[in-house]
Amino acid sequence: MTNTDTSTRVPTKAFQPSWESVSTRSLPVWFDDAKVGIFLHWGLYSVPAWAPPVENIQALLKAGGPKEMFRMNPYAEWYLNSMQVDGNPTQEHHREVWGAGFPYDGFRPIFDEGSATADLDALASLCRDAGANYVVLTTKHHEGFTLWPASIPHPVKGYYHAQRDLVGDLTDAVRAHGMRMGLYYSGGYDWPYNNAVLRAAADAALAIPSEPSYVAYATAHVRELIDRYAPSVLWNDIAWPGGSNLAELFAHYYNTVEDGVINDRWHESGRRDGMTDTLAKVGGELVQRLWRFIPDDKKELTFPGAHHYDFNTPEYTQFDDIVTKKWEATRGVGHSFGANHNERPEDIVTTTELVRSLCDIVSKNGNLLIGIGPSPDGQIPPEQQKPVLGMGRWLATHGEGIYGTRPWTQAATTTTEGTEVRFTTRERTVYAHLIDLPGRPDFGLRGVNARSVNGVRLLGVDEAITWKLDGDQLVVDLPERLPVAPVHTLAIEGL
Repeated sequence: MTNTDTSTRVPTKAFQPSWESVSTRSLPVWFDDAKVGIFLHWGLYSVPAWAPPVENIQALLKAGGPKEMFRMNPYAEWYLNSMQVDGNPTQEHHREVWGAGFPYDGFRPIFDEGSATADLDALASLCRDAGANYVVLTTKHHEGFTLWPASIPHPVKGYYHAQRDLVGDLTDAVRAHGMRMGLYYSGGYDWPYNNAVLRAAADAALAIPSEPSYVAYATAHVRELIDRYAPSVLWNDIAWPGGSNLAELFAHYYNTVEDGVINDRWHESGRRDGMTDTLAKVGGELVQRLWRFIPDDKKELTFPGAHHYDFNTPEYTQFDDIVTKKWEATRGVGHSFGANHNERPEDIVTTTELVRSLCDIVSKNGNLLIGIGPSPDGQIPPEQQKPVLGMGRWLATHGEGIYGTRPWTQAATTTTEGTEVRFTTRERTVYAHLIDLPGRPDFGLRGVNARSVNGVRLLGVDEAITWKLDGDQLVVDLPERLPVAPVHTLAIEGL
């Protein structure tokens, strides 16, 4: 793993509360080096831990539009919303298992009882063993319930937080294991605040509170998280209510955490443009009716970029080529970020799929933030542990080609046998990640001028690798017996 010094200090030159000031800041090297993070979705939704098993939320949105996405939402952390949407299987599940009159807040004492004795050192150890260099925890999801003892009462719920300071205790455990701690906050949605239920396209915008009281509430929350826990990653979700002073908030963060990073989901929203609820609903209904005529590349679950951010956060998405701006691929090990007891074995990503995805992401300038969902007592189900621990074992041998690397001049090629290859680089070494093994031990790398190569190694294998040049093309001859691995990586010196 990379060095993860979590000390903080005020920069020599303090940032001013203006976009011109905060925008001069460059991406801290540690985040570019880290490559792997663990995303922990933990809250009251961890008690029911249930959602419909939908294979791909992006495909669901493309096929059926926003209404169908909300009706069949596979994200278990959206339980509070889904249980109120007619036709959503979560609503029927809630009636059958918990009873039609059982309130969402009925999960609160169950969560508090379980989390009170959660072994957070073991949870942090699991993240470390997965090969992560940082962890991001949901301090408040859309349900409004906080995992730290927020000093500011919820405008509707009052003191609406976990009995234990889960943010503080997990932060200590994560840092003790040599990783950095990041904190997620839902600034765009706080469903209890305005009794929001998302059923259609217009609801996505109308659900974002725009009142000055909410702006003050959310801003005070984030400032408190910064001042108490100094997170290395400040990860907002959905959007940010309009009318705030985000430049001032970002300057405060950068001045408190010198090498902290901010994600992109801070687009200032809210109905300050005079649009009425009626007009928004009419427009949303038109979008739904005309959905089949909208080009597929416009039917994606995306988040509009903010005025300033350090990295993008596409969800369940991949790119075809190198992306110039640093990005972070976010996804769960299944089709949900929170624990979903309704997911089948085939819904969980395999170690092979996860490692191959990691190589593809890193080759294109991304980090992987992989989501696992604790139960109320902090336990991660074995089926969720398996792929991330498998990734960790692979990284223990092959991490040289991932941690601290950068994209090469090209992200990908194929071998002469037609199998996929992804590239990363560090100094004068290029790492060729063989996504699939070619059908024969000797093969070449297409489209790569290898005349400057002066050595080739196979990570995880002590045996020397035979290689030669065939014109400009590098040809390698792998050993007959190779260790079983999701991806085999060649370290090509001098390329």
